[in-house]
Amino acid sequence: MAKRKKKVKLKGAGKFLFLLLLIGLLSIFGYDYYKSLNKNPVEEIIKKEKKVEKPKVPKEYHASLFMVGDALIHSAVYQDAKLADGTYDFKPMLELIKPISSKYDLAYYNQETILGGTELGLSNYPRFNSPYEVGDAFIDAGFNLVSLATNHTMDKNEQGVINSVNYWKKHKDQVVYSGQWISAEEREKEVAQVYEKNGIKYAFLSYTIWTNGLETPVGKEYLNNVYSEEKAAADIAKVKDKADIIIVAMHWGTEYSLGVDYKQDEIAKFLSDQGVQLIIGAHPHVVEPVEWINDGKTFVIYSLGNLISDQEGNERLTGLMMSVDIKKKVDIDDKVTVTIENPKAELTYTKSYYGGKRNFKVYPYSQLNTSILSNYEALRDKYQGVVSQWYPELHWGITGE
Repeated sequence: MAKRKKKVKLKGAGKFLFLLLLIGLLSIFGYDYYKSLNKNPVEEIIKKEKKVEKPKVPKEYHASLFMVGDALIHSAVYQDAKLADGTYDFKPMLELIKPISSKYDLAYYNQETILGGTELGLSNYPRFNSPYEVGDAFIDAGFNLVSLATNHTMDKNEQGVINSVNYWKKHKDQVVYSGQWISAEEREKEVAQVYEKNGIKYAFLSYTIWTNGLETPVGKEYLNNVYSEEKAAADIAKVKDKADIIIVAMHWGTEYSLGVDYKQDEIAKFLSDQGVQLIIGAHPHVVEPVEWINDGKTFVIYSLGNLISDQEGNERLTGLMMSVDIKKKVDIDDKVTVTIENPKAELTYTKSYYGGKRNFKVYPYSQLNTSILSNYEALRDKYQGVVSQWYPELHWGITGE
């Protein structure tokens, strides 16, 4: 027969201790419950009153921008880049530029000739077509802003533009391009696009006033972004309230002229009035002046000349590299001020012959000597004078930042 357990009876002292423990536990749980019901207990109110809001401080943002001129790929240039397996490698031609360009937040160049690829047949002047590997070399060198609207855009007709745009689309995570599209919807979307670098929002647009008489098909004007005041004003209006800075690449001017023509002046003033702060020029294939216009609202580089080409004469083999700092300040009242500062310049030279053999390479003038270009010092003085004639304060010398 199982024995029944005896009940343990608490005596006086035990009962007292048990009651104390019970009261303590109830007090703890009760207080926690009270705190959960009361979202603002006295202690929390006191803590909040003791907190002092930190004063607002101004914020500053900075992005560096590097710019070079035209990639004008004549047949001698792509033949020099051809490898035994039939592919092309243009990277050695830029190996002295890459250490500079790759150090900048943004790096711009003008793709003068269409990248239609070998499937359309590579070709020379007057209707160019270049290998995709040209773009590969510039991307490898850190270039991430590409102007595509040129007088050679339609050299391989609509298919050339389609091939070009499809190439650049493959690299959209690395490169911002403008000036060619393959549909009206794509153009409308992308001209309204605002990008961001280091907290600075920027828009990038590209136009040409020249077409070499190769008009785009009616209804397909999106293939080549031909300039008009109406078009530019409408495009700029789409980004003006969203972007901190608007950059426009303009294919304009007179070929081989070291001076600025009236049309460049008119367009620059119009774009500045619309709110464009930086204009980068191409098409003359030689360097032209830089200047501030519109009471310092806009910095204009009228022509960067050729970066790489097989054109004849030192004027056409000399190009211009430029850099600027883009600075954005946000004050304690959230007022935003954006400035372009510290313009710097350096000349470049394309060397194409070594010991009677074709071997293209782009040199900064600072790396030239008389064995590479016998009269480089005189040429340097001449072209620096052309570029800085309206902006004598321009700093000469770019080493990368």
